[in-house]
Amino acid sequence: MISATQALEKKASDVIIYNVGEASSISDYIIICSGSSDRHVKAIADNVSKHMKELGHAPLSIEGYSDGNWVLVDLDDIIMHVFYQPIREYFRLEELWSGAERLEIPAELLNSLTIGK
Repeated sequence: MISATQALEKKASDVIIYNVGEASSISDYIIICSGSSDRHVKAIADNVSKHMKELGHAPLSIEGYSDGNWVLVDLDDIIMHVFYQPIREYFRLEELWSGAERLEIPAELLNSLTIGK
């Protein structure tokens, strides 16, 4: 999944992808990930947004960017939540989607982004 790759490029942690198409009319996928600071959260959101714009799929909206604690990037069929880790722990958004299918991030993708870095 492209936006998850861009988050991982910026060293997002605890990346989770849910297929929520059956349970939600809002989007098909929810991606949740964490950054280690407000600046890190913004860098992750910026990288995702930049890459999607380059592909001709600019985000429909970006919410929460100014604070950098919880940035929501609306990519139409993908909603990405980028959290500052303590905020993610407080809101526990994963519990809302715990019944949805969780997609695995291929190991080769994870390895290609971490080897030699």
